[in-house]
Amino acid sequence: MIEARDTGSPGTPTKGGRNFWPQDGGGSGSKRPAPKLLFGAVAALVVVVVAVVAVVLLTGGGGEEKAPVAKLKPTAYTPDYNGRGFTKIASRQADQRAITEAEAFGGDAKTVQSGQYTFTQAAAELTDCKSATWGARLQQDLAAHGCTQIGRAAYVSADKKFVGQFFVVNLKDKAGADQILRTLDPGTNAGWILPLNPEGVPAFGEGFSAAYARNYGHYAVITWVQQAGGGQGVTLNDLIDVSLAVEKPADFLWARLGLADEAAQ
Repeated sequence: MIEARDTGSPGTPTKGGRNFWPQDGGGSGSKRPAPKLLFGAVAALVVVVVAVVAVVLLTGGGGEEKAPVAKLKPTAYTPDYNGRGFTKIASRQADQRAITEAEAFGGDAKTVQSGQYTFTQAAAELTDCKSATWGARLQQDLAAHGCTQIGRAAYVSADKKFVGQFFVVNLKDKAGADQILRTLDPGTNAGWILPLNPEGVPAFGEGFSAAYARNYGHYAVITWVQQAGGGQGVTLNDLIDVSLAVEKPADFLWARLGLADEAAQ
C-alpha cells in the first residue's frame, strides 16, 4: 500500500443631447460657426484623440488584467523514486521522439478503469513546461533538467463523485525526473503543475486532494485526485484506488520502453 503524507493545505451614453449644428434661437434657419471657430474645434478634437491614443498605448488599453494563477497544490503527496524496469529510457538519448497527443491521450486513454472506478477523459493537452506550471523554483528546475513538454489530462468518474488529473513531464534524464518529484513536494512551496478545469466537470483543486508521483525513466508521472468538491468524506486508501485508474494513460511509456529495447538489440 502506498503511504501518503499529509503536508497541509494551503456608463451608458445619454440619448439625444445637443445637435452638432445647434439651432439659432432667433429664427427658423441655422447658423454655422465661423470657419475659424470650426477649424479651432477640429484642432482641439485632434488633440484629444491623440491624447487618448497615447494613454491607450502606454497603459495597454485599460483592459482587464489577467487573473492571478491559483496556486493550488495537493494536501497529501507520495513520491516513488524507484523507477524499476525503465533503465533503458533513463535518458532521453534513447527515446528522443516528442510525446504526441494521440499516443498519450488517444485510444485507451479516453476511458480508464481500475477496480470499481471508471473515468472519462474530459480534456487533454500538451504544452510547454512554463505555461503549465506555477512557481519560480519549479520552473527553474524544469528548465535546468531539460523539460521539453508537459502533458495534462483531466478525468471525471462515471458517477461524477471523483475528479483526477494525469500529468507526464518529459525531462532529460531520470536524475531530472527525480529532482522534479522532490521539487513538487508541497512542503517546499516551490510550485506545482496547473490542473485542467474543463467545462461541465466539477472544479478541481480546492479542498482535500492527494497526489502520487513516480519516475518512468526520464519521465515524471503524477496523478492528482480528489472527491468532487474537495470534501474529506473519503480515505487516502480510496484516493489511492482512484489514482490507479487515473494513472492508466502512462501505459504509453511501456510502449516506448519496448521500442527502446528493440532499438538496442
